[in-house]
Amino acid sequence: MSSTPIATPDDIAKHGWTAVPCDAAAILKDRAYIHKPTAFKFTDIPFPGDPIVAKIQAYAKEHLTEQTYNHSMRVFYWGYSIIKDQFPEHASKLSMSTWALTCLLHDIGTTDHNLRATLLSFEFYGGILALNLTKEHGAPVAQAEAVAEAIIRHQDLGTVGTITFLGQVVQLATVYDNMGMNPGLIDETTRLDVNRAYPRKGWSGCFSKTIRTENSLKPWAHTTHLGEEDFPEGVKGNKLMADVDGWGL
Repeated sequence: MSSTPIATPDDIAKHGWTAVPCDAAAILKDRAYIHKPTAFKFTDIPFPGDPIVAKIQAYAKEHLTEQTYNHSMRVFYWGYSIIKDQFPEHASKLSMSTWALTCLLHDIGTTDHNLRATLLSFEFYGGILALNLTKEHGAPVAQAEAVAEAIIRHQDLGTVGTITFLGQVVQLATVYDNMGMNPGLIDETTRLDVNRAYPRKGWSGCFSKTIRTENSLKPWAHTTHLGEEDFPEGVKGNKLMADVDGWGL
């Protein structure tokens, strides 16, 4: 007895389900970049305006702190640049709406309310919230689940196994913004212009504090696998973004 598949091969590519190595260094072949990054200006990068994205963007802006919302938007622009420059074979197929939904909701689990509403680690709870929210607003299953999977695994850094392409890009973009990792992936023009458009307003200290808050509330939190001290201190001491961290204060 046959059943209708949840996703077609086109859905797999469109929503970033293609399996890629977890190890970012392996993907980049231990180089600063695969292709020289483009000097994008903020205005060069279109943000998708479809109804689902518009509704989720409004939700994120309402529920996230300004610093977290700005971080989420910066992640969209970093990821857009990474996808277009480093992975052109995916760029022509991946839905930028799916990418935008992932960025907007990837830290939804870090709000004061959501950190205390569950025993789950913030990425896992955030993934569940994102799955429900995107479905409620009409996202197809393949898109809603792709967003949830990427959010659940966006701090699942490692060197063994595979991850979805969408999950790998959100990892690359978030660790670039949070810790200044793989600085060669983004052109300096892009780094400055996106930070100007969505200022950090002390993001390094803000997110470091959030990490410590979750770890104190939930000593079992998945975040601890990045290092109970190494991770918050790495975020707080982000040297790449030190010159722009105070913008907007």
